[in-house]
Amino acid sequence: MTNRPSRRAFLAAYTAAALPVRAATPTALFDGKTLDGWIQIENSATQLSTAGITDPAAFAAKLATGQDAMSVLLRSRLRDSVKAELAAYSPAAPNAKAVLSELVKDLNQFLSEAGYDAARQKRLQIEAAYPDELAKSVATGWIVKDGVMASTGAGRGVIYTAKDYARFRLMFTMRHVSGNPDHQACILIFCTRPQPGAKPLDALAGIQFQPPNGGHWDYRPGINNAGPQEFTAINKTSVDPHEWSRVEIVADAATGTARMAVAQPPGAKAVEVLAFKDPTAGKPGPVAWQMHNAGLFDEYKDVIIEPDQKDDGLITIR
Repeated sequence: MTNRPSRRAFLAAYTAAALPVRAATPTALFDGKTLDGWIQIENSATQLSTAGITDPAAFAAKLATGQDAMSVLLRSRLRDSVKAELAAYSPAAPNAKAVLSELVKDLNQFLSEAGYDAARQKRLQIEAAYPDELAKSVATGWIVKDGVMASTGAGRGVIYTAKDYARFRLMFTMRHVSGNPDHQACILIFCTRPQPGAKPLDALAGIQFQPPNGGHWDYRPGINNAGPQEFTAINKTSVDPHEWSRVEIVADAATGTARMAVAQPPGAKAVEVLAFKDPTAGKPGPVAWQMHNAGLFDEYKDVIIEPDQKDDGLITIR
């Protein structure tokens, strides 16, 4: 006797097969009032920079000869060549900038030996020991201002989504306000989520798109370059980055592909600007805005995401 499904089971299976697969409903990632659903990381919270040394001569002198506990500790972590350069340091010397750069490299090596939380505490302890020589660091670099997500220019860092996404359509309106030193606004996809207490990878080891005109970078460990084989410029544009643009990015981690289109003004027909393809790069992860360096001011609003979109095409170019 042949086992046959009941009529109810048959009809249920037939109906499920016949119905179209529906994509998830697009959801807002920013409500215009809070940064709920986003997480911030500032590199300057756990690292030092030459720009953050406000009195180089005094800082060098303390590290070279100071007998306070912090100076003794930090001096013990410096290379002999750096200690020798500090002993003879002068802000007017031709090699002054290079000396500070090597000094910061050693100090950041010391800070990087701990996890994120421990490194943050070390950074604060160093600041407390040199209140007149070092600028204060901050743990956040993004705020809500006049209904937009705005970077404060605090330093290199990211703000990223609390949720991970693998296949999605991301849409947002943005503008680059200013920069000193200047750099275009940066979006990161296929990111590596930081583990609790661990130091995050720079730029979350993500794939970077620079709207509105299509700059790019590949931050994966061991690569860290412009990705000339992975990125393709589709149309050369000269959109004004200081004006509002509507940006659409469609991405699929399974295939390691992503495309970006930009419309200026928002509501106009968009132009596809940039495409990316590398199957080894695709992975589920957060979406992030990157503040490339201190002194950058960017703004984002009307941010929505459609996970598992049914249509792979760029809808704003149609």
